Amino acid sequence: MNFNSLFRKKSANVILQEGGDGESHGLHKVLTVKDLTFFGIAAIIGGGTFSAIGNACYSGGPGVILLYIICAIACGFTALCYAEFAARVPVSGSAYTYAYVSFGELFAWIIGWALLMEYSIGNIYIAFSWSGYFTNLLDGFGVHLPEWLTINYKAAHQAFVENKAGEGFLAWSMAPQIG
Repeated sequence: MNFNSLFRKKSANVILQEGGDGESHGLHKVLTVKDLTFFGIAAIIGGGTFSAIGNACYSGGPGVILLYIICAIACGFTALCYAEFAARVPVSGSAYTYAYVSFGELFAWIIGWALLMEYSIGNIYIAFSWSGYFTNLLDGFGVHLPEWLTINYKAAHQAFVENKAGEGFLAWSMAPQIG
């Protein structure tokens, strides 16, 4: 394998001709700037604020306000970076496409996998947070899920080993056993 092939690039003109997705027909732009802005804000608010702010305020106190201000500034700079990428290579794509043009195939491949990991971890965190909201909602309607369905295995086992009373101990003790 030739070492230079790892760093091959496509020029912006080639990507513009291909439409960004490598196909000759390309993807059509249907979302406006307003749509994309609100989509980004919704993702940030849903992922960060609604999922983490309660626990953060309980644990961190008033310093959480400064944390959110610093994060807002960082998100603003990130948005400016993506706007710069989009202005330089105005096709459908993401950081992968921009890295392919700027740095080459190897860096684009690494960034593509990093994006998959980022989205996976983010989705796990959101699912974990929203499951707590869902179980609280069910409790509000009088539907109670068993404790062993509402806690993770490691936390329940640790509570049982430490003989620590509470949800974890109860979940480990009441969980059905196979074999």
